[in-house]
Amino acid sequence: MISKKLQDAINEQIKWELFSAYLYKAMAGYFYHIDMPGFANWMNVQALEEGVHADKFFHYLCDVGGRTQLLAIEAPKNDFKSPLEVFEYSLQHEREVTRRINELMTLAKEEKDHALEIMLQWFVNEQVEEETSFGQVLADLKLVKDDGRGLLMLNRELGARTFVPPATTAA
Repeated sequence: MISKKLQDAINEQIKWELFSAYLYKAMAGYFYHIDMPGFANWMNVQALEEGVHADKFFHYLCDVGGRTQLLAIEAPKNDFKSPLEVFEYSLQHEREVTRRINELMTLAKEEKDHALEIMLQWFVNEQVEEETSFGQVLADLKLVKDDGRGLLMLNRELGARTFVPPATTAA
């Protein structure tokens, strides 16, 4: 049986993962609005991944006899000045997610919840990938600046990203 403290922390993380999906969906909307469907596609795929992350936490909590409790989600930022601003904001957001995952890992260690530690290791590794992915697009945007040809190429490249659902969403 999972402790109340860990149960509450996981419910908070579920909220945070769902907020992330909501945020990336808002960013996709921004990109559609400025006629950059490749960037929008990239953010839509990211939103789907965040939903999978929320499901992993949700199912883990169910599997260990915890009580899921879906919490209120704030409205995300919807307005941006440029693709560069979107990816700067996104990378900052992913760093916050990493901080939260690390805090959850620390709590799991303190509570001696070894199963949760093992499950969270996937998220620790995933966050390295997430920060790298956002960081690379940000670096590319800094290289192309406002060059239309560079943005067009990047838009096409990001449009090729596809969502590959995991074999199972359970932990």
